[in-house]
Amino acid sequence: MPKIPRSILAVALTAIAAVSLAACGDDDDAASSTSQTTATACQKADLALVTPGTLTVATDSPAFPPYVIDDDPTSGKGFESAVAYAVAEELGFTAEEVKWIRVPFNSTFAPGPKKFDFDLNQVSINAERQAGADFSSPYYTTPQGVLVAGDSEFADATTVTELKDAQIGVQVGTTSLDAVNAVIAPGKQVRVFNDSNDVVRALKNGQVDAIVTDLPTTLYLRDAVVEGSTLVGQFEAPGGDDWGAVLEKDSALTACVSGAIDSLRDSGELAAITEEWIGAEAPVLALE
Repeated sequence: MPKIPRSILAVALTAIAAVSLAACGDDDDAASSTSQTTATACQKADLALVTPGTLTVATDSPAFPPYVIDDDPTSGKGFESAVAYAVAEELGFTAEEVKWIRVPFNSTFAPGPKKFDFDLNQVSINAERQAGADFSSPYYTTPQGVLVAGDSEFADATTVTELKDAQIGVQVGTTSLDAVNAVIAPGKQVRVFNDSNDVVRALKNGQVDAIVTDLPTTLYLRDAVVEGSTLVGQFEAPGGDDWGAVLEKDSALTACVSGAIDSLRDSGELAAITEEWIGAEAPVLALE
């Protein structure tokens, strides 16, 4: 192979370098353009909302502490009420531009059009629910808690094995049912109730030996609702239990709400809200 003169080689290398730099510049410009497009799509004026100019947020009825205080989500008091207003602010809305509506738990992730822009109601993210609705980035991850009456024969249980003979109650449509069947595997069929009020009533009336809910709810029920009850312990739901904001399937808002939650997490504001309204988990016994 003949030797290439240095002058020609230098010119060739210079040309290659110029092309490479131009290509890199094109990639950077494309990435910048994509970022700008995403940012523009999440500008308040460009958001596709149920009601133009108003951010419509849904919760259940009733809405319990520590998620909503005094069943009044408009107050901004309570974990999910505070998160909703923080997300709204990230998206450019004032508190006065947020409208709350009530939607039954199971209806939030059922397929079909939604009357809300997003819903915050302790809805766990799973593949089945994602078939009919969109979910944002998680804003909280919780274990499950087991609550029994204070005089229950199961009050001293320390393992899931000791709960296998218990009649357990849960709310319909929640991940607690799957968690109980997968982890505790009780010998009696789990009793399923229409809403959280019915679950609590069943425990108070002795219709069930124990109820299972997410741990923050269990703590609240023990401290403020079911007098003399005992929090037996906690256990992890299979695959974890991440809660996300629920949106209509393929909603143009999903990326924007996720971005707002991610921003709150990165800034530490989400952790501060969690600490204020839920706090550190109580020192309960992990079930084995």
